[in-house]
Amino acid sequence: MSDRTFNTSFSKSQLHWFYALVILFGAFLTWGILKGMMFMAGLPVVFLILLLMVFRLDLMVFFAILVTPFSLNLAHTSVGIGVSLPSEPLMFALFLVFWLKVFLDGGLPLKMLRHPVTILILIHLFWYTLTTLTSSMPLVSFKSTLARFCFVSVFYFMVLHLFSKKENIRKFIWYYTIPLLIIIAYTITQHALAGFSEDAAHTAMVPFYNDHTAYAAVISFFIPVMIAFVFDPEYSRRIRIVSGIILAILITATVLSYTRAAWVGLIAALGCYFIFILRIKSAVIYAGFAMLLAVLFMFRTQITMQLESNEQVSSDDYASHVQSIGNISSDDSNIERLNRWACALRMFAERPFFGFGPGTYMFKYGAFQKYSERSGISTNFAEGGGSHSEYLGPLSEQGFMAPLIFIALIVAVSQSTSNYLKRSRNKSNKMLARGVLLGLVTYWVHGVLNYFLDTEKASVPFWGFIAILVALQIFEEEDTETATEEAGS
Repeated sequence: MSDRTFNTSFSKSQLHWFYALVILFGAFLTWGILKGMMFMAGLPVVFLILLLMVFRLDLMVFFAILVTPFSLNLAHTSVGIGVSLPSEPLMFALFLVFWLKVFLDGGLPLKMLRHPVTILILIHLFWYTLTTLTSSMPLVSFKSTLARFCFVSVFYFMVLHLFSKKENIRKFIWYYTIPLLIIIAYTITQHALAGFSEDAAHTAMVPFYNDHTAYAAVISFFIPVMIAFVFDPEYSRRIRIVSGIILAILITATVLSYTRAAWVGLIAALGCYFIFILRIKSAVIYAGFAMLLAVLFMFRTQITMQLESNEQVSSDDYASHVQSIGNISSDDSNIERLNRWACALRMFAERPFFGFGPGTYMFKYGAFQKYSERSGISTNFAEGGGSHSEYLGPLSEQGFMAPLIFIALIVAVSQSTSNYLKRSRNKSNKMLARGVLLGLVTYWVHGVLNYFLDTEKASVPFWGFIAILVALQIFEEEDTETATEEAGS
């Protein structure tokens, strides 16, 4: 395999085997139809997918991106199976083909493997695997780990090759945004039919999203990116206008979602934007963040007392809804979130090194509830609940190393992108990188309050955005080196 690209086609000798299999498949299909097994008539569709997997793997990747917003989780239907169709089976097929081709081509490109972000992602996957081996529910953890491997393999490692061409980065973003706009149109229509009430905002996006928090989290990814597109000098005036219209739709959808965590994430992204503008040094940012954590810890009692005095609950009034963010005395949503966090910390205390195993929180946290901490929406058996945190959930499931690895990944992505923005001379690429990084910031902040990386709808933009940033760093640097060598010769 070349150091720059991942080969998307098989060698000549491998194609000979493929053609032989095609002939055998045709013979088998003909025999089945002659024997009256008419269901086999649908096998050509499977064969077409296999052809695309071999000859146009890039099209299959983009198709997987396109269908992800439309996918339905069968766990929330009468079927009752925890699989999202059609996205997850397609991603699993891409996962298998990808690693087969990596094996046949002799490994991944060195440029990719040497990048600090890639190294941390590999450590992240290793820790998932290790804690699956020590899991209290091995089958549950195996499924969770397999899903994480699929998401990372396809939407980080595989798309990283495709992103060697900048037009593929833009395709990735548009192929997710366009179907997302259709989901937004459906959601706003359902919401309007219910009079735009706050209660209706929680379920208007069903069946495509389970609730408003996941829906708003995904939309928030793309708001900073659309802002970057509006000002992208490489785009035509028409595309920039279209991007502005889409930006307005995304902002409207986020406001109508009544998702406070998404609003906080966007405010945090805005704050990071001013950090870029003011060119504040990384050391100052890290020191300021450490000081903020220290102040919060020292004055935790006073802060808790102040929050407990806030009795504003969620409502249709946006000002009151924002004020309810700090209500931990009577707002059921906030109380239940604290209940879940407390359970996660108790689970961590019981198994601090390897946790209970990936994906096990929802099955285990019920035994760690305290009656005094329960909310009006708590359940006796704690069924169907998540940890409400990308940091405390993994802490309970995979021990103390999991959130540390995740935070290290955040730092690596942020620091490497910051360094790239300082040295790059391509204004369009810098604008794109800034928008993508701020999109990730919305989720990193949102992740304090919710946990969605176990779903394909959040995982596709999350890992894809990280791949975009790494690709811009790797391939722009390669292009610069190549141009320098050619000029010298």
